[in-house]
Amino acid sequence: MSLCTEVYRVTDKFPSSEKFGLCSQMRRAAVSVCSNIAEGAARGSKSLYVQSLNIARGSLAELDTQLDISLRLKYISSDDHDNLRSQSEEVGKMLTGLIRVLRGI
Repeated sequence: MSLCTEVYRVTDKFPSSEKFGLCSQMRRAAVSVCSNIAEGAARGSKSLYVQSLNIARGSLAELDTQLDISLRLKYISSDDHDNLRSQSEEVGKMLTGLIRVLRGI
């Protein structure tokens, strides 16, 4: 969840013209990662959990792309970009590991 809250902190500095654009998309993607993990865990089925984890990975990929766009548009600093990408990579590794465990790989 720290990735999600950090995305909110960083996007709070975006120009007001992006409030319903890139800012909103980034926040939705970050919330989607956490929400899909929680939803999958609550479903009580290993296969549905894995499906939700894969959806979370997709949202994480969206967020990574949006971070790059934000950096190119100079909406975020290199430090914020690097920090968020690092957190995103860590979440991605954890998701991949959990998916492998659940699949018995």
